[in-house]
Amino acid sequence: MVRYNGTMKSEEETNEAAWEAARGAVVGAAKWGIFAAAAAGLGYTFSPLYRSLTIQFKVYLQMSGMILGGMIEADKRIMAYEHRMRHYKRMARDMELWRRYEEEFEERGTPGVGGEGKVKNVNAGASASTKPDANVSGNGNGDGSKT
Repeated sequence: MVRYNGTMKSEEETNEAAWEAARGAVVGAAKWGIFAAAAAGLGYTFSPLYRSLTIQFKVYLQMSGMILGGMIEADKRIMAYEHRMRHYKRMARDMELWRRYEEEFEERGTPGVGGEGKVKNVNAGASASTKPDANVSGNGNGDGSKT
């Protein structure tokens, strides 16, 4: 298999792409096979020319449709797989770049995503008078009485 531009760097990626193409070929052959069978049924029903063909030629027509459908669907699936892999690799590169930036900021002491542990807790210094009292009934006079 000829590889262009180093798109698939490992044997695992190559095998996964091949399996994706094979699944696409099976699905495409099934879809187009159903269409070809329906066309053959219509041809048999309405066309004396189709009825006069030999069984070998009818099988050839059916197989041609299935092979064409398998080829089209396999190509569609492999292109989608390559697009998905390019997107995945781009995201991995971007995540690694951001990870390096975060590490650089962490080394400088700049608070970032990982440096939030050094941020002061704003609520820790709140006075007791600002905290709600459980004994206050909420009548507005603040003495806890019910009247």
